[in-house]
Order: sequence, then C-alpha cells, then structure tokens
Amino acid sequence: MKNMVSEMEENLAKESLLRFLSNIHFMSQELCVGLSLDTYLLKVNKKHILLDIGEIQKSLFFIVKGAVRSYYLDSFGKDTTSWLLFEGDLSISVYSFFSQKPSFEVLETLEDTSVLVLSYDKLMQLYKQFPEFNYIGRILTESYYIKAEEKANELRVFSATERYQHLIEKYPNIVARIPLGLISSYLGITQSTLSRIRAKKEN
Repeated sequence: MKNMVSEMEENLAKESLLRFLSNIHFMSQELCVGLSLDTYLLKVNKKHILLDIGEIQKSLFFIVKGAVRSYYLDSFGKDTTSWLLFEGDLSISVYSFFSQKPSFEVLETLEDTSVLVLSYDKLMQLYKQFPEFNYIGRILTESYYIKAEEKANELRVFSATERYQHLIEKYPNIVARIPLGLISSYLGITQSTLSRIRAKKEN
C-alpha cells in the first residue's frame, strides 16, 4: 500500500540522497537540480513488493527509512534471503535493472519504508547529460560487487558464528528489526543454529 507524502518529507529525503552521492564525488548544482527533479519519494507499508520475480525493474530505490530484503525462490519454492538493506542502501536487482530483463528475485519491504525512486530512463539521461554522474554510478556499482564478493567469501570461509558476529557489528540493532528466520536465511544457516549461537553469546 502506498501512503501520502508531504512536500517537506520529499525535500528532506532528496537532501539525504544528495548528501550520500556528494560524499562519493562532487556534484554540480545543475546535476543536483536535475536529480531532484527526476526523483520522487514513495512511502509503502511493511510487506510491500517493490519488485517481483518476472518483472523488469524500471526504477531503482534509495532507502530513506525502513528495511528491504532481496530473496529468490528455489525449484521447491523455498525462499532464500540474498540481501538485507537499510537506510542509505540502494535496493536494486542489478541484473534486471541494468539489462532491463525480467528479475530472478523479489524486493520486499520488511518495515514501513520510504524510498526515493529514480527510473532507468531518467538515470540514463542523467549519465548522458552529466559526465561526473557516470563516475558516481561506477563507484556505486563497484561497491555492490565488492559487497557481493565479501558476502560470498564469508559463506565459503567463515563459520556461522563469525558470520553472525560480522553482521551484528555492521548492524547492531538488526535483531530488533528483522525476524530471526530471515537473518538465518541471509547467513546461510538454520534458525535453530542461529538461536544456539545467540544463546552462547548471551551466556
């Protein structure tokens, strides 16, 4: 379900996006204005599907407030959480968005969530119009692939306890926000294993 957005909320959200991007690289006033005009704030409830399997992702989402998970289904219909995303993250199916082909994954909100929306077409226009924005896009893409490789390496190399420790170091309040079943799925372990790890840490 989509919710009403005030002008003040939208302006504050756009300011947060501009700060986030400006920390990567200087942005001209013209680019800032163009980006502000090309984005809009979307507020949705918990369990809202931003992208479904088989859909083409036409817009990317910058999370202003809330949480989103990315998951896929195996041949038996069991879902596995591939990403847990929070404030300041981009919620995107990289394959679907940049190829403009159907997605293999689902993007679902885990809380009432506010996202800034930028369409694929408008992003491509901004890339053409402002060369410096291509650099920002490259850095964000590199960051995504670095995080993906780090996650893959953690699953291959680190123990379940180490993976959980790294997660709570990065997101100290994640247990208060995200169900344990989804956290265990993200970590590649069973919920009972996660419960044992947490019990040992509490003793």
